[in-house]
Amino acid sequence: MTTNGNGWPRWLGGPSTFEVPCTVEIERSFDSFHAYAVPEGVELRPGDRVVVHGTPDHVAFGEKMSFETRATVYRAGPLTRFWTQWVAIFELTELYHCGFEPKEAA
Repeated sequence: MTTNGNGWPRWLGGPSTFEVPCTVEIERSFDSFHAYAVPEGVELRPGDRVVVHGTPDHVAFGEKMSFETRATVYRAGPLTRFWTQWVAIFELTELYHCGFEPKEAA
């Protein structure tokens, strides 16, 4: 039985981890307030988690930053990946419900 180093069998959904380079872009302005982190050289799948290291704790208003850093990818196992896909279907159907409710008469 193979384990991932944390003692969990891979088939139970125990995470495997590895580090990759990551490009981070942060903007805080009147037009946009966003942060994008793009892990390089890895395809993310449902249930995977990414932790970005070395990000600034403050970005001044009107400032846009772009830099290279490292990120740790926690790869989801088969059970976790299946559960994430299954739950996502039901979360999507909630959007259908709230989008078509009739407006109340004033």
